[in-house]
Amino acid sequence: MKAMKKLFIPLCLLALVACGNSNKADETAEPANEAKQADEVLTIRAMNWNFDKEKYEVPAGEVTITLENTEGHHGVVIEGTDVEISGDDSVTTTLEPGEYKIICSIPCGTGHTEMVSTLVVS
Repeated sequence: MKAMKKLFIPLCLLALVACGNSNKADETAEPANEAKQADEVLTIRAMNWNFDKEKYEVPAGEVTITLENTEGHHGVVIEGTDVEISGDDSVTTTLEPGEYKIICSIPCGTGHTEMVSTLVVS
């Protein structure tokens, strides 16, 4: 019985230390399966034969670009970048300063060839 009493206190201390250990880095870390979204978000809304704006502007750097089809089914290609979006989707990319042409990449009818806009990255 005396031996059990001698082991009881050290075991309790060990349990308290193990349960009380808090690693702050783990609490603030982002989950590994969650994709990081850029601070800057650009939404392009597409409807039959036009985009909602003639010109979009964003700062240079990491940008999440979202395509919303409000009428019809469209896709976008931003010439001079790696951005290609089909349907309602998003892509995160890093953009350099410049002026880029946005075109509809899915044939959408009579006005498809005029479905063009500009992206200005400053």
